[in-house]
Amino acid sequence: MAFALAQGLRGIEDEIVVADPVAEQLQRFKGVTTTQDNETAAREADAIVLAVKPQILESVARVLPLKPSQLVISIAAGVPAKAISSWTSERQPVVRCMPNTPALLQAGITGLTANRAVSRMQRCLAERILSSVGDVVWFDNESDLDAVTALSGSGPAYILYILESMIDAGVELGLNQETAKRLAIATGLGAARMADEADVTLTELRNRVTSPGGTTERAISILESAQVRTGIIRAIRGAWQRSRELAKEFGK
Repeated sequence: MAFALAQGLRGIEDEIVVADPVAEQLQRFKGVTTTQDNETAAREADAIVLAVKPQILESVARVLPLKPSQLVISIAAGVPAKAISSWTSERQPVVRCMPNTPALLQAGITGLTANRAVSRMQRCLAERILSSVGDVVWFDNESDLDAVTALSGSGPAYILYILESMIDAGVELGLNQETAKRLAIATGLGAARMADEADVTLTELRNRVTSPGGTTERAISILESAQVRTGIIRAIRGAWQRSRELAKEFGK
């Protein structure tokens, strides 16, 4: 995700510094300043993006030479803003966000929430940074990020799972792997575009392409009998519960 943000911000921000203690991790960051010293990168920055695993966020945040005027943007799943400010400063402006992996193609969507120390200008700065890799949605309640994590943060994996299943079905019915893949992916892209541009509900849109007594109706009836909708809802709820568990585990 750090790589996606650095690529998206090139040409938008004047100065980007990427820090990682492992030199090999920095080799793919072209066109930006890099360093192995986190403290050097953070010292004069207007915004510091913490793109690290939740398990090590505390150890990273505690040693940074942060000033209360600097904006901290965290993409670590499950770690509350209150915990981050306890490791830095009670007055630290903190924006928590949950992007997703299509950000690598500048086609992501990110949920954001800010603590009370974040100014209007800093909200604009955070939005400018995250919108470089896709759409952004602000939330007033930090707890909503658990739902964002479950729906859009983990969501690309659900769509890929469905596409895998469609490709497997095509192969089972006699198509070769590459043709089945091409058909499934093009269908997924087209359906997403239809959903985005539709002026009716998704149910109404689906009904428009489902002829009575036809092939699509047969397929949908089988999906309903298999309780696929219920399974997807249960899966997303499970991801939401895990996000809440992570918040308790890493936010102590």
